[in-house]
Amino acid sequence: MTPAAVDRPVRIGVQLHPQHATYPQIRDAVSRAEDLGVDVLFNWDHFFPLYGDSDGAHFECWTMLAAWAEQTSRVQIGALVSCNSYRNPDLLADMARTVDHISDGRLILGIGSGWFERDYTEYGYEFGTAGSRLDDLAEALPRIEARYAALNPAPTRTIPTLIGGGGEKKTLKLVAKHGDIWHSFADPEVLKHKLTVLQGHCDVVGRDMSEIEVSVGVGGMGREGRSPDAPEVEGAPLYDLGARLFTMGVGGPDYDLEVVKPWLAWRDQLNASTSTG
Repeated sequence: MTPAAVDRPVRIGVQLHPQHATYPQIRDAVSRAEDLGVDVLFNWDHFFPLYGDSDGAHFECWTMLAAWAEQTSRVQIGALVSCNSYRNPDLLADMARTVDHISDGRLILGIGSGWFERDYTEYGYEFGTAGSRLDDLAEALPRIEARYAALNPAPTRTIPTLIGGGGEKKTLKLVAKHGDIWHSFADPEVLKHKLTVLQGHCDVVGRDMSEIEVSVGVGGMGREGRSPDAPEVEGAPLYDLGARLFTMGVGGPDYDLEVVKPWLAWRDQLNASTSTG
């Protein structure tokens, strides 16, 4: 378990896939998820569906987040994750600051280096290589932080940065330097190893690893774990290693949130037990 993870509450996230649905259906899913008590609502940053009909209905990430910021009142919101390649880093910082204000301080800036080649090809971005995209992300993160400091008005608070990915040489080094949340889809064996690597990077840069929330993808669309006891089966080993944010994907057009309910109950049980000692 990561240091001090025991003091961090469990949170449940839902990624609403912004595809194969009308916007009213997405808006309804946002309302239902917030009413259920979900802690974080994510979308994703792509221009085409990732599964199903590759030319099916799809909506853009950041304009949607601004709408969610106005629609909701409690849940945190963000992209899982925003692609660094698609926007100038200073512009992205300004967009994040704006959504942060619209939401009264509920935005998480999820960011990654990008991977979906069709987005790049059809929208005219240079795809490069995995290494070059990670190098671009390394250059962008300090620019985003510097732009926050220059904006008027400033963000409402220090906007938390979620970095997605598990690359040990570059990505986890960026997490150690810039991340408030690290997200992966690692199973327990892999997560244990990656946390050791992340601890090493934190040691090098002088970062207290307990400052970084460990986030994992679980259950939900395209993954195992739909049974009522899924949190105990899938989540418990990850929790024991220090994971505290558990996010599942839900697809349209119906956005069935039944899979989320046992995870919310599990969250409440764990948080109640830790708060009472």
